[in-house]
Amino acid sequence: MKITKTLGQFIIEKQADFPYAKGELSRLLRDIGIAAKIVNREVNKAGLADILGENGTMNIQGEGQKKLDVYANEQFISALKHGGECCIVASEENDDFIHLDTDVSTDANYIVAIDPLDGSSNIDVNVGIGTIFSIYRRKSTQGRATLEDVLQKGTEQVAAGYVIYGSSTMLVYTTGKGVNGFTLDPSIGEFCLSHPDMKIPKDGVIYSINEGYYVHFPDGVKKYIKYCQVEDTKTNRPYTSRYIGSMVADIHRNLIKGGIFIYPITAGAPKGKLRLVYECNPMAFIIEQAGGRASNGYERILNLDVTELHQRSAIFIGSENMVFKAEELMSFFSPQGTKRTLEGVVSIQ
Repeated sequence: MKITKTLGQFIIEKQADFPYAKGELSRLLRDIGIAAKIVNREVNKAGLADILGENGTMNIQGEGQKKLDVYANEQFISALKHGGECCIVASEENDDFIHLDTDVSTDANYIVAIDPLDGSSNIDVNVGIGTIFSIYRRKSTQGRATLEDVLQKGTEQVAAGYVIYGSSTMLVYTTGKGVNGFTLDPSIGEFCLSHPDMKIPKDGVIYSINEGYYVHFPDGVKKYIKYCQVEDTKTNRPYTSRYIGSMVADIHRNLIKGGIFIYPITAGAPKGKLRLVYECNPMAFIIEQAGGRASNGYERILNLDVTELHQRSAIFIGSENMVFKAEELMSFFSPQGTKRTLEGVVSIQ
């Protein structure tokens, strides 16, 4: 009979991977797992309880907040506050970062950046959504942490992960020692190790991009899309286009099957659309640990300087050889500095 290893057991087992570990990071990951179970419970009530639809408020990005966006944000902040291992939460749903000012949290050693509910526009139509989180160790040594503690490069992450609420609920995370996936077993209420040592294929046959914005893409992206569509038996082309509209769901599929996810700059979003701190950096960390590649089309995502809490970035992420090819076409047809779109030549910030 196969013995099931739970998330809690796995985290404790791997605690020795950290030279400074005192169990704090283990407890922090446990707290995130608990909040994910609570959010999952509410997601599964969609259509039965009054949790669908608009909340009537907007986040800092000017995006309308769904009721479940707000609920998920509150649950994760509450879990991290009561866990005592996190001093600051930076969330997509809040204008500024949040100090967790409790007796135990003020001097805590960890910062958590989070997108509580990625792909929330899919909630009302029962399509896969998720949570993305990133964990940093604070730079300051005592007292209240500051913005400088939050604005760290992606290379400084000590852990990152995502939860996908789909046909089954999975939590996938890395601490820089590979990637492991856990599936929620509803019969015992525990995340159980189901996908150990996950690796993304070097090549794939799936490309994920919102082609509705095709005319606004840089020439390099347009050339890559055409490359994907040309028939070539040696490279298994044409590739298959699959775009869900949830970064978590698209990247999770590509992690397992092989593929590339692209969200480039456009004239309307000259710095990119997705947020660097709590979307691009954690996903880049996970995919790199799984053997993939992540860049903004020119530079490695994890090496980008972070200057703003809600800083945006373009992203090309997935199977290594597919990202290399996209970067090659970007460098040739859309050299860094300018890009050509339907609106004309636009300066890249």
